[in-house]
Amino acid sequence: MARHGVRHWWDSVRASKLVLCVCLTAVAGCSSPQPTKSVRANDQGKTPLRVVSLDFCADQFVIKLANRGDIVAVSPDATRDFSFMRAEAKGLDQVRPDAETILALKPDVVVRSYGGGPQMVPFLERAGIKVHQIGWGEDFADVRTNVRAAAEALGQPARGEAVVADFDSRLANLKRAPQVSALYVTPGGVTTGPGSLVDRMMSHAGLVNFQTQTGWNPLPLERLATERPAMVVTAFFTAQSPHQDYWSQARHPIVRQMLADLPVARLDGGATACSGWFMIEAMEAMAATGRSISAKAGPLPQDLEP
Repeated sequence: MARHGVRHWWDSVRASKLVLCVCLTAVAGCSSPQPTKSVRANDQGKTPLRVVSLDFCADQFVIKLANRGDIVAVSPDATRDFSFMRAEAKGLDQVRPDAETILALKPDVVVRSYGGGPQMVPFLERAGIKVHQIGWGEDFADVRTNVRAAAEALGQPARGEAVVADFDSRLANLKRAPQVSALYVTPGGVTTGPGSLVDRMMSHAGLVNFQTQTGWNPLPLERLATERPAMVVTAFFTAQSPHQDYWSQARHPIVRQMLADLPVARLDGGATACSGWFMIEAMEAMAATGRSISAKAGPLPQDLEP
């Protein structure tokens, strides 16, 4: 075969290989398309995060602040009646705080308050997963800090600022009760006095805490036998609430009669938990009940007006 003929034959073979490669590539591309990531962005225009929440306190912040499509899973308590965002949690996948299960979900950010126990954080961080810890709070400043920090971790700082602004606006515009005496009662038969977050909420709502002992303590039954508050504040008294022990002081006849006789501000149980922005809902409910007592009593006689 002449030299130019060999070269022509080899050029034809190379051309055929090129056509074959193009065809195979095209077929492979048509039969096995590569998955593409969502192009939806958060407030900062960044790639969406994969977010997992480990307990019901963390659930509130994740559901409120993250894009719903970014939420891979929330805790099994997200839809319980003590979860304020329970309605919004419906339809979201749930996961128990099990380390191996969480790793399999490949999250970018894990948000927790207590979920998974003390060893969960170092375990996830060693695996290269960012963990955001929701802080505990005892005042309104802590609420703002917690919201802003969680929003930043979820890539939604503007959304966090909007939540804080709404919280502050409702605090400023809250129409308080006129110093009405109130006792906070839990199904477990305990109450709380000065210094607690619930006490601060009651005070801001215009209530005077009937309980004078600091901290969380059993209901003051001896005092209640001879003295009553003007109203009662309750939370978690629902069918799904934690089981009420048979020996709980909340079952005592004095307490049951008080709950039957006095005006009661029945709070959404989730509104008093986790030091979140939603505590404003509880304060508004307490203030409304307190104002209704004052309205029923009518105006003071002129010689008794302050």
